[in-house]
Amino acid sequence: MTTLERVNNTIGTAEEIARKAWLASLGAYGKGFEEIQSQYEKFNGETMRMFEELVTRGTKIETSTKEKVKAKTSVEQRVEDVRKQLGLDNTDTASKIEELSKKVDALAATVKELS
Repeated sequence: MTTLERVNNTIGTAEEIARKAWLASLGAYGKGFEEIQSQYEKFNGETMRMFEELVTRGTKIETSTKEKVKAKTSVEQRVEDVRKQLGLDNTDTASKIEELSKKVDALAATVKELS
């Protein structure tokens, strides 16, 4: 084998090694890209699932809270109605006390006259 043939053979081998190195690099890049894309899709799907789960929980909490507030308001309204029926309404307590005091004074005066 002549020197020129050996040089050409070495160059051919070097080119082949360089091409294989290049192809291995492309393969590694492609594999890495596929892994990242797969992880992204998995993460994105998990994120959407988690978001939907949080929306569902939020809806349940909102409904429950509205029912409790409505029930509390209903109970408070009934208590207020009963207080009004019993004359325990705070709006005109002073006038009722004055009216009752006059009645007690009138009763006391009547009892005094009778005795």
